[in-house]
Amino acid sequence: MPTLIQARDIADYEGQEITLQGWVYNRTHKGKLVFLLIRDGYGFVQCVAFQGELDAELFETLAHIPQESSVIVTGMVRADSRAPGIPGGYEVGIMGVEVVQAVGDEYPISLKEHGVDFLLDHRHLWIRVPSQWAILRIRTTIISAIREWLEQNGFTLLDTPILTPAACEGTTTLFETEYFDEGPAYLAQSGQLYNEANIFAFGKVYCFGPTFRAEKSKTRRHLTEFWMVEPEMAFCDLEQLMEVEEQFISHIVQRTLRDCRNELLSLGRDLSVLERIVPPFPRISYDEALEKLAQIRAETDDAEARKLLEIEWGDDFGSPHETALTKLFDKPVFVYGYPTGAKAFYMEPWPGRPDVSKSVDLLAPEGYGEITGGSERISDPDLLLKRIHEHNLPEEAFRWYIDLRRYGSVPHSGFGLGVERTVTWICGIEHIRETIPYPRTINRVYP
Repeated sequence: MPTLIQARDIADYEGQEITLQGWVYNRTHKGKLVFLLIRDGYGFVQCVAFQGELDAELFETLAHIPQESSVIVTGMVRADSRAPGIPGGYEVGIMGVEVVQAVGDEYPISLKEHGVDFLLDHRHLWIRVPSQWAILRIRTTIISAIREWLEQNGFTLLDTPILTPAACEGTTTLFETEYFDEGPAYLAQSGQLYNEANIFAFGKVYCFGPTFRAEKSKTRRHLTEFWMVEPEMAFCDLEQLMEVEEQFISHIVQRTLRDCRNELLSLGRDLSVLERIVPPFPRISYDEALEKLAQIRAETDDAEARKLLEIEWGDDFGSPHETALTKLFDKPVFVYGYPTGAKAFYMEPWPGRPDVSKSVDLLAPEGYGEITGGSERISDPDLLLKRIHEHNLPEEAFRWYIDLRRYGSVPHSGFGLGVERTVTWICGIEHIRETIPYPRTINRVYP
């Protein structure tokens, strides 16, 4: 019996008779030849039918088989450098085909140009095309690499609540719901605060799950629902945090290069850019970053660009600032020591500079912006309470969080990495909406 294979393994079966189960992504009929591009969930393989080698009725069926019909193909694997596909370079000479279902209606996403809104309305079908399939395959590998590194380096996975009684990142970006007789509850912006409790029991922990931000943003970098991994570490200062982050990010990129090379190439990604992502990463302070931005502004003749790069001390960076800074480096760059007023309430102040926080963002090259955001956390209970009041947050909701500083407080740090922004950067694509199976934005909750 022919061996049932997956498309990604086709190179291992050259010269052998195999069976492939999948769907017809594309069909080309050229006289006595029919080319079928078959996808099976693991790749795309070209299969070729010769009129003289098949039953006339079967050949005629294949010559007119509709897109997305499900089939079981039997044939001989042969190398052909011209053969398209993922991985490509091999094709199957068809010996037999069982049609499981011939699609009767016209397939909505035909092989022509479609508008973005149309494709998003048909996201349940759009994920079948090679580019979207490759992006989501890469996403899966990135998630696997994240878990792999953390678990190999002593981190314990602890799940944190999706429903929370208070804000973590800011009260203006909360999704609110009534929680029985307890009053309002909120969809989690982050699991960080709970992770800070967990480190005092486990040392190094991480949570990994969906997070929600009710930001009315329409940029190519924002979703209202996204997945985030958040490692947190006891006995860890800002310097140690950056060392962890660069090891972590490098592992993710190099693992993706190893396991998803074909998918990255199918997207047209320049692999040499990713091959450079190894430690150490450059590090600059917020103050140094402002000096570099001032120099860039002074050297540009474009008045609009100069205006976009305007920034005053105390402001957080926007996309134009991050893009300009990352063009100066060929690796991700750490920017540390942001103004206290631009960051969250729980960040440790810089020694001798209370207006500066021990915070750090990691900016990806090529204009992809912030990949991780982290900090050393406040370890003094009195200072934390003061910051909670300054941010007009309800003290009662944070009573348990302050307790962590009263019973065995230590320097501790952590960061969050957004999966979708990381996938966008590694894939080298334009918009974050393609990096999650079913994106949620301010104007989309279907399908």
